[in-house]
Amino acid sequence: MEHKRITVNGLDLAYVEAGEGPLALMLHGFDTPRLYRYLMPALAEAGYRAVVPTMRGFAPSQVPPDGSMRLPDLIADANGLHEALGGGSDAVLIGHDWGGFTTWGAAAAAPERWAKIVVNDVPPLEFYARDSADPDRIERYVHFYFFQMAVADQLVAANDLAYLDWLWNHWTGKVPGYDSTEDRKAMKEGLDTPERLHLGLELYRQNFPAATFGTPQWEMARVLDKLPSQPTLYLHGTEDPVVDEATLADLVSMLPPGSDGAMIEGAGHFLLSEKPEEVNRRILAFLAR
Repeated sequence: MEHKRITVNGLDLAYVEAGEGPLALMLHGFDTPRLYRYLMPALAEAGYRAVVPTMRGFAPSQVPPDGSMRLPDLIADANGLHEALGGGSDAVLIGHDWGGFTTWGAAAAAPERWAKIVVNDVPPLEFYARDSADPDRIERYVHFYFFQMAVADQLVAANDLAYLDWLWNHWTGKVPGYDSTEDRKAMKEGLDTPERLHLGLELYRQNFPAATFGTPQWEMARVLDKLPSQPTLYLHGTEDPVVDEATLADLVSMLPPGSDGAMIEGAGHFLLSEKPEEVNRRILAFLAR
């Protein structure tokens, strides 16, 4: 495994690489690229050039000079990485959390770059409308609303970023045998300065802005207005309440031929670390078809 750096869209991005073969690019979200520590070597062993970049703004990648954490720029970063890394039409794109939103958008925007895609725990936007008025659902997404407040910069930073510990546990399935300590530590290290923490919160402020979120002027909805044309695998933890079996069936039915989906029993939002053996098996089987 090699630690490297690359310039994409004028930004200096850090990434980790292992293996040789078709590009397999893995995108993290408001968490840590460390979540891919199990999948990365498995993909390398399966004959892929496995690459895990660190998102713009998160250490040790560069802070964007213009402060943009907008989804169109994240999508441009993903497709720019494909170009800069010499990816071919046989490349695959894998995303989790904000990396999942980015994957939906990047694959639809540049279908010629990606042969297959895998998305974990972030369904297409239209599925968030289901039960969106349910108080339990609103409470589950409390950070989306909290992060809009300017005071969140100070409150999230307090007590060694204790809110991030709470948020991680809020979204995990608390799977027996999974200790999130090192993952949470890595997440904090990625947001290790006030500037970087601010940009992490800006993911929510810029993409779910209070003034336009849910209106026809909402940019993110326009960016993600179409699904990818490539075969897609969608995986979701049963303890992450956004998707259930019925929703998964509807989702898969809308995806292109060759697509598939599965609920990962007992996993929460961080299934790549919580249930790595099952997740790796499903992803490798899908890519091998």
